[in-house]
Amino acid sequence: MKKVVTLGEIMLRLSTQTGTRLNQADLFTVHYGGAEANVAVSLAHFGYETYFISKVPNNPLGEAVKKHLRSHGVHTDFLQKGGERLGTYYLETGVGERGPQVIYDRKYSSFSQLTKEDIQIEEMFKGAALFHVSGITLALSHNLRELTYFAIKKAKEMGVKISFDFNYRAKLWGQQEASEAIKPLLPYADFCFCGELDAIHILGFDKVNDSIPADERLKYYYQRIREKYPNIEYFCSTFRTSISASSNNLQGNLFAAGELYQSKIHHIEPIVDRVGGGDAFAAGVLYCFFEGLTPQEIISFATAASALKHTVHGDCNCFTKEEVYQFFGSEQGKIAR
Repeated sequence: MKKVVTLGEIMLRLSTQTGTRLNQADLFTVHYGGAEANVAVSLAHFGYETYFISKVPNNPLGEAVKKHLRSHGVHTDFLQKGGERLGTYYLETGVGERGPQVIYDRKYSSFSQLTKEDIQIEEMFKGAALFHVSGITLALSHNLRELTYFAIKKAKEMGVKISFDFNYRAKLWGQQEASEAIKPLLPYADFCFCGELDAIHILGFDKVNDSIPADERLKYYYQRIREKYPNIEYFCSTFRTSISASSNNLQGNLFAAGELYQSKIHHIEPIVDRVGGGDAFAAGVLYCFFEGLTPQEIISFATAASALKHTVHGDCNCFTKEEVYQFFGSEQGKIAR
């Protein structure tokens, strides 16, 4: 059983009911989630031994987070207690042509105060195969940036594969700041989750003509990034076409050994909850790599896992690997008897 370690913030999510705006809401649905925690949950359901590094307040909300993670099979040995508040975000559910909206309330959260002195770094990575982190963690505080750099370098020294998801959020920081924080980490990465806009706005590559097909543009950018960072083995992203808030087309992309592999296009309608879809995709890629699947099998599985995530409420993908295989290998919507 592979050991996977992730580092990030898990938050309380408060979602409106469909058709209700935030300024009208008198009732919210409660979930817990965050990018790196969601990846840990998915990989736990795929049968991996996953550990989540974070910090939550020593109060009932912090205890609820611990119970949430454990209920999905994620180890909480490295979940620190302290600080005064759990980061929160509000989700206004989209309908039709009106997309979803997010409001963050996470400043001065317990996690933002986590430092490298708080963690047992060698114990965390002992026997680990993979360390996954995202740009969201880098955006939250300077001490978290230092902690992430420290953890990635230590993991690499101990022979652990590094997975990095750009996960750029304009509501958390600007493109220039993100560029300055992300570039120093890329020489350590083995897996990189980023797309065309990341290549242009974060890494500073020149924009190519939009008349060139999207897959050819993406392949060009991945080739350019790999020339600069030859250590990165896999580049991954998705193409999403939003027909409406409840109807999307989704296609996965994987660049490996100079070739671009793509999944079939999944038409997802109705979308129950798209939050966490990218994390389910990332977990699918990472799982398949360690299982020795071919690039085409990897991208087919990962995109199917993401499509399945869109069909359930909450941030987490709770499907097993057997259920994902069954989903992309069978007729869509057919009853499983």
